[in-house]
Amino acid sequence: MAVSGKTITGQTGRIYVWEIPVRLTHWINVLAIVVLSFTGYYIGNPYVSASPREWFGAYFMGTIRFVHFTAAYIFIGSIALRTYWGFIGGNQWASWRALIPFITPEGRGKLKHALQYYTFLRREPPVILGHNALAGFTYALIVLLYFLQIFTGGALYGTVEPGSFWWTLTHWVFNIVSLQHLRLIHHLIMWFLIAFALQHVYSAFLVDVEEANGLLSSIFSGWKFIIPDKHRKDKAE
Repeated sequence: MAVSGKTITGQTGRIYVWEIPVRLTHWINVLAIVVLSFTGYYIGNPYVSASPREWFGAYFMGTIRFVHFTAAYIFIGSIALRTYWGFIGGNQWASWRALIPFITPEGRGKLKHALQYYTFLRREPPVILGHNALAGFTYALIVLLYFLQIFTGGALYGTVEPGSFWWTLTHWVFNIVSLQHLRLIHHLIMWFLIAFALQHVYSAFLVDVEEANGLLSSIFSGWKFIIPDKHRKDKAE
């Protein structure tokens, strides 16, 4: 069964929405951000002391930094793959266009609908197979934060590796902000991403219940379901 548009009306069935690269990068990002958050917070605030008498104690901070940098490169690779898939390889639901719905009148209408739903001004959720307009726009901001986090992290890494790729790429930023301010930006983005993750999980559960289209399972299987319009009306009533 093929669906030409993102808005579903008068159709039922099962649709393969999230392809393997989308699901793979989603879960890689989840794991990488968890590891990066724990190790990054420790690097900035070492709240545990390892005894030098332990086998791991003499180079404990170095080990934490190694784990942090390894997770960072995995995260960068995942973002690169998802970016490629959004511009070149993916289907319509993975496209970069889903992240900027405001460029068309139809998209702005869907954005208004989603905003009204999330602010309790409208009872029925937008019937969309992929990301609804507000979610897509939010993910665009998150992607920008991903790139900013990668850039600031690379700049911080470059300060301890002068002459490296990261130093060559980012050294100019220290003409604009100080090293300590860059650390602060990097740290604040971490907390913002953690807050977003909590909201993201809540919204996923909410929309899964409201739309009844298999949203939560789709990030594992890739499949979403179109339910009959009559069922939606009965539920709304």
